[in-house]
Amino acid sequence: MLEIRDLEVSVEGKPILKKFSLKIHSGEVHAMMGPNGAGKSTLAKVLAGHPSYEVTGGEIWFEGHNITEMDPEERAQLGIFLSFQYPIEIPGLTNFQFLHASYEACRRKISEQDFEALLQIKMEQVHFKPAFKMRNLNEGFSGGEKKKNELLQMAVLEPKFTILDEIDSGLDIDAMKDVASGVKSLLTQERAVLIVTHYQRLLDYIKPDFVHVVVEGQIVQTGTAELAMQLEDQGYNVYS
Repeated sequence: MLEIRDLEVSVEGKPILKKFSLKIHSGEVHAMMGPNGAGKSTLAKVLAGHPSYEVTGGEIWFEGHNITEMDPEERAQLGIFLSFQYPIEIPGLTNFQFLHASYEACRRKISEQDFEALLQIKMEQVHFKPAFKMRNLNEGFSGGEKKKNELLQMAVLEPKFTILDEIDSGLDIDAMKDVASGVKSLLTQERAVLIVTHYQRLLDYIKPDFVHVVVEGQIVQTGTAELAMQLEDQGYNVYS
């Protein structure tokens, strides 16, 4: 589904990712772990097409398309979705309006009445209260509610490839379980997920097929879920 070939990325002239390569197939869950500043969130944003990052070498291929130079909206229409680490608030724009517009931009035209019925089903799927439908996007939401709202967007858009950028950050144990349950409910053999995280605890609930350790812009080790357990015990100093 996704192939990253010798990707090199810089920010303001500073190299962040260095000859970074990775393959992800349909049905797989990959976890990306590593110390602060290793390049994990940079990778997430580059895959989504964030304009602040300069690709200086390599390529990104998604389902046979070279998306290296594609705009974010083009990537979204192909089926790539990024869950933000810090979801923004947009006063004056309701959740319903935002999701309806997003659905029409990425999927197909749909009447408000038909979309409301669809949204009801998706909100039940991720256990999100109906009251949040008409609230302004993320305005006044708790950290857990914002992350659940990201999952609702994922449920509505049904992306082929989802990037979860530290979706566990700032969550208490109960919120973590709720978010993990929502992610698991959306996994299928036709989709793939990349989880960016610092901690192993999220991976107790969402079992990855592969765990990659990123240090200084490169993957230095790949393993199974057991690797995340080792990192919890040993930390990242073993790679320095």
